[in-house]
Amino acid sequence: MSNVDVTRVAGNIGALNALNSLAYVNSELSLHQTRLATGKRINYAYEDPAGLNLATTFDVRRVGLQIALNSIGDSKNMMSTAEGGLRKVQDILVKMKNKAMEAIGDTIGQSERDAIVAQLQEYASEINNIAGQTQWNGRHLISGSGATGVGDGDVSQGLSFLVDASGGSVAFNFGSNRGFVVGTSTGLGFTTTNLTAASAGGTSARTVSDQIDSALNRVKQGVREVGSFMARLTFKEDALTIQYTNTEAAYNRIMNANMALEQVESSKYAILQQTATAMLSQANVAPQFILSLFR
Repeated sequence: MSNVDVTRVAGNIGALNALNSLAYVNSELSLHQTRLATGKRINYAYEDPAGLNLATTFDVRRVGLQIALNSIGDSKNMMSTAEGGLRKVQDILVKMKNKAMEAIGDTIGQSERDAIVAQLQEYASEINNIAGQTQWNGRHLISGSGATGVGDGDVSQGLSFLVDASGGSVAFNFGSNRGFVVGTSTGLGFTTTNLTAASAGGTSARTVSDQIDSALNRVKQGVREVGSFMARLTFKEDALTIQYTNTEAAYNRIMNANMALEQVESSKYAILQQTATAMLSQANVAPQFILSLFR
């Protein structure tokens, strides 16, 4: 700060010093008031260029992590839908197996066996209805036919799920199954026509029971595969949640303002603004004493 020579009134150095101090105080007060208003420590790049660059990197990562977490949540809901359909198919197959076993013995007559066949066929139709209705955004999850897939882009052809902030993904498919439906050998392994054999009782009914039992094992395997994949998604979700929290903390430390500290600084500069204004006023008056020399 320049020295004040009170005898040189053409240049009021004291007032200039006071004015410079007031300008600095006003700048600092504006800075801290802006931080208090926005909650951000860095509002302009010039305040901390390196910090803003690092915070932007963290911001991109935390947004990516949040997208991945949302994707995993949607994926788990989708797989839960598939599991719900499989569990219902499984329940129906259990009932079908019990009915087929009733037809094996000779304790019931032909009319009862014919009624059992009719009931089995109704159950089979309901399995196909459930499989067809188990969808997610128009995608069939457990139904379909064909040698290479379940059609309509179904699960058994492979589904890809985003599980990483950098775009990493994992895939799911139902082993060798091509849809949990009645009517194809690659589905549940029997057709509604196969079920009519139960009306003959004996060995024929036992064959039907075995076919249903085999189908039940396929469905149980499917439920197990869905459960294992959902467990995998849960592990990834837990790991990403920890990463997101840590990334958010790093971003917060760099980018967001310490509100208590900013309030202290704002109060300090508000007081200094008043004192600097008062000193500027006094500095403007001070040179007038030189007039006493001309009396």
